This record gives sequence, structure tokens and C-alpha cells, in this order.
Amino acid sequence: MLTAAAGFYLGAAGRVDVRVLIETLLGVALVAAGTNAFNQLRERDVDARMQRTRGRPLPSGRVTPRAAAAFAAVISIVGVAYLGLAVNLLTAGLAALTLASYVLLYTPLKRKTSLNTLIGAVPGALPIVGGWTAAGGELGPAVAALFWMVFLWQLPHFLALAWIYRDDYRRGGLAMLSVDDPDGRHTGRMVLLYATALLPVSLLPTLLGVTGALYFFGALALGLAYTGASVAMTRAVTTARAWRLFLVSIIYLPALLTLMVLDKTVA
Repeated sequence: MLTAAAGFYLGAAGRVDVRVLIETLLGVALVAAGTNAFNQLRERDVDARMQRTRGRPLPSGRVTPRAAAAFAAVISIVGVAYLGLAVNLLTAGLAALTLASYVLLYTPLKRKTSLNTLIGAVPGALPIVGGWTAAGGELGPAVAALFWMVFLWQLPHFLALAWIYRDDYRRGGLAMLSVDDPDGRHTGRMVLLYATALLPVSLLPTLLGVTGALYFFGALALGLAYTGASVAMTRAVTTARAWRLFLVSIIYLPALLTLMVLDKTVA
């Protein structure tokens, strides 16, 4: 929702159409809820084995699989259809792609390969593109930069989370990188790699004329902080350092998007 709203504002030429923005966020919220419901339906056996998720509606027995499937299907279809009718077909198509790539690729791959995190970052980064196109923005280098920023941001964020809950993921039978990385060295290297790659990519909006100097230097400072927290993970991966990186990542993205909104160049 946050990235879709930011994408809408950045993609709008001139004044923001509040009605279309609300319609976009409503459709995105429906598809996101349907995606989450389908994911929980397909992973109900995994959730039952993990302490963090065993209290969810399906593994706890509060909701039946049939009811969950019906709920997920209805709100997903309604969400995509609503975006197609109220916003535009391209945004609806991006929402459908988000749903399909998450449920049909990312969810099953979590049991098979640690590369699932890379696959899952694709649907995680598509909403900002959908927000951009909903506002009438054209597909091109500017929105591609936004996509890659959100894509790369997710990787240290989720790798840190996976390290914190590595024992739980092991119990669930999920093929996370942290499960087969006892000393955390590989996780630390990957975290630093993605955070370092994010730094120059985060500066592209200014270079592409989407934002101004305030954003550029703010993004530079935020990127250095994110990278610094990642460097600590390469020295020794501890739960405390993973939590610190996770918290930095939570601050980083809203702060970056806020800077974009505040320093958007006049279309």
C-alpha cells in the first residue's frame, strides 16, 4: 500500500487525482489480501509446524481450507477486476502478475530453494509500478529504477528476518539461506552485496529527473546507514545484529519514499 501510494504520486503528471488514488489503493489492498490468503492456504502445513505462525486461522482450525480458498479467490478476482474497470488495464495486469508470481512461484519455491527470496522480491516490488501506471505514468527507466530500489531493499530486510527465525524456518521445512548457514557468513555477505547494490540504484531517481538534490543527498545518507548496518553482519552474524539491520530496513524504505514525495520535481 505504501509503495503503491508513493508510486502513484511520483507517476502523476500535475495534480494528483485523489479519487483514482483511493480506487487504486482499494484494488491493491484487495489483491494483496487475496495473495496473502492464498499463501496461507498453501502453507497451512508449514505454518502449523512453526511457532511464529501456528496461531494463524488455518493451522489453528478457526477457518476451514474451503472457506479460505473461497475468500482468497473472491477478493482477488474482485480486486483485479476493480482495478481494470476503475483504474486501467495495465495496472490490473500488474496486480494479476503480482498475485500469480507470488502464489504460483514464490510460495512453492520456499520449500525447494533458498533463491526463493529473489523470486519473492519481484511481486514485492511490483506495487510501486502499479501505483505509477495507475496515475498515468508510462513504463520506462524512471519506474524501472523504482522497481529495482524496492526489489533490492527487500533482500537484506528478509535475509535478516530469516536469520532471526532460522530455527522456526527449519522446523517448517523451508529452504531459507539461513537454515543451511550455521555461522551466518554467507547470509552476511549476501546482505552486504544487496545493500551495496541498492545504494547507487537509489540515486537514480534524481539522475533521471524524478526527484531533486534533497532526495539525492538524503538517499545517499540513508543508503550509507543501511550499508553500515549490513557491514556489521559480515563480521559476526548475531541475532542482535540481525534485529538491528531489520529495524534499519523498516526505517529506510518509508524515509526514502517520503524524501521522494517531498522532493518530486514538477512534471
